[in-house]
Amino acid sequence: MSDPSAHPGTPHYVTRSNWLRAAVLGANDGIVSVSSLVVGVAAADPGPDAVLIAGVAGLVAGAMSMAAGEYVSVSSQSDIEKADIAREEIALRNMPDAELEELIAIYEERGLSRATAETVAKELTEKDALAAHVRDELGLSDALSANPLQAALASGLTFSVAAAIPVLAAILAPVTFIIPVVLCVTVLALAVLGALGAVAGGAPLLPATIRVMAWGIFAMMVTAGVGWLFGVAV
Repeated sequence: MSDPSAHPGTPHYVTRSNWLRAAVLGANDGIVSVSSLVVGVAAADPGPDAVLIAGVAGLVAGAMSMAAGEYVSVSSQSDIEKADIAREEIALRNMPDAELEELIAIYEERGLSRATAETVAKELTEKDALAAHVRDELGLSDALSANPLQAALASGLTFSVAAAIPVLAAILAPVTFIIPVVLCVTVLALAVLGALGAVAGGAPLLPATIRVMAWGIFAMMVTAGVGWLFGVAV
């Protein structure tokens, strides 16, 4: 079933924000962290077996960590939302008049006259008071509510797919060129990720691509800098 839209043919992309955020985060982390790991191991021991073991281990561990982290963090967000909704239910039972006035005030702040705000608030309260307060007072909706499992799957899956890119690049590259090949492939993968994220979210292509590339390169530079500072391959 397609999402309802007031603009047939041009859907709103905000409904994708939850899973898209997790997917881009997972993919970006997969590319940058595993690429840094592979380059570090290749610098210390360029043997294909060592690089493969390190890359696969980083992929599996990172994917599980990202999925678990997303599930736990988004579950915490979901718990907060549920707690707020429960408190709103209690308030509606114990002081319905005060809650109605609160709703009227919200609509007045948005630009409605007092009379119109009262009419809107009363009609929405009669239809579904809790839904009105959840939407307009708490700012929650079904499309934007926290979904822990969705976030975990999106993050873990995209991490795995993205992390496989530098691993495959390292395996297929000649031993003496593992590091430059992995770095070049990583930068290209970051550019593709930024572009895909922009297309999926209906955002401008160039700013999103540059943002993902710049921060990914910066993260790898910091990692390399730490390794250089302490005299180890990172």
